[in-house]
Amino acid sequence: MEPHLYEKYSRQVLFAPLGLEGQERLMASSAVLVGCGAMGTTVASLLVRAGIGRLRIIDRDFVEPSNLQRQTLFEESDAREALPKAVAAERRLRAANSSVTVEGVVADLTPANADKMLAGFPLMLDGTDNFETRFLLNDAAVKFGVPWIYAAAVASYGLTMTVLPGQSACLACLLEGSGTQNASITNNNTVTPGMEETCDTVGVLNAIVGVIGSIQAAEAIKILSGREGALHRRLISCDVWSGRFQSIRVARNPDCGVCAHREFAWLEGEQQPQVTMCGRNSVQIHERRRALDLGELGRRLAPAVAEVHANAFLLRFAVPPYEMTVFADGRAVIKGTRDPALARSLYARYIGA
Repeated sequence: MEPHLYEKYSRQVLFAPLGLEGQERLMASSAVLVGCGAMGTTVASLLVRAGIGRLRIIDRDFVEPSNLQRQTLFEESDAREALPKAVAAERRLRAANSSVTVEGVVADLTPANADKMLAGFPLMLDGTDNFETRFLLNDAAVKFGVPWIYAAAVASYGLTMTVLPGQSACLACLLEGSGTQNASITNNNTVTPGMEETCDTVGVLNAIVGVIGSIQAAEAIKILSGREGALHRRLISCDVWSGRFQSIRVARNPDCGVCAHREFAWLEGEQQPQVTMCGRNSVQIHERRRALDLGELGRRLAPAVAEVHANAFLLRFAVPPYEMTVFADGRAVIKGTRDPALARSLYARYIGA
């Protein structure tokens, strides 16, 4: 290792479980990060500063003022310019460590481009905000035999799990037992079908992002430095408000559709919500097998959005300059855009995905 690099990473090299050989392996490694919001910026910053060799960041969104409370790579100037998150993150990370190759890709990860976007990386990292993309990542990881690290946070609660295809449970093993893939894990370890709490509806503390992102980064460093034996191989959850911390061993499901039967419905596009153009300047999202309690949804959205109107058949609310109409079967019409990626992003932020 060159002297200037040894000086840069000396405090990690001194950490005996990693050492010089582990640091050199980390510097020769690479990973792909999908999503660069709160979790993504945390793990990206930690890995780049730790000396990962190459990091690709895929994100479809742009920086907004509400991001700055928890998305640590961005500044007010990024929000004023509405810079794509992948672009702003690449600039900031290159300034933090010029020894690392950082590639920001402004794109929406879909079944059509997943092979191209994810190929060639020995590790995939979850920085997303929706289960639609996480199930796509899970399919790709199992199909290609590549580890990935699931991580999520909302309100004061977060969780993370490392998936080692062929060795550990996958995300489908964890969630298929709920009887639905439109599910979220809450802070009492129950599975809630149909709707998810999101940062845009119930908020999020930046502290929980830091905790979960740090655990995710530590797991990534173990894998990329060849220290797989140190992986915790558990579902880790934490609530920074109540102080509750749990570590749960998740067994593989011998009948899992993904890792046992190798059925990759998300990767093949069979589970993706259909998106169609619907009249002038609007997009319609057709969810599959999703039932929403419109009354409960309206109560959850009321503090976060404007002009909520509901009847027995639909719920309508405004997210200026957009208007969303949601039906009990999960279908939604988003007015104010003709961009399918933006429509899906709005759906994920306020309804869940």
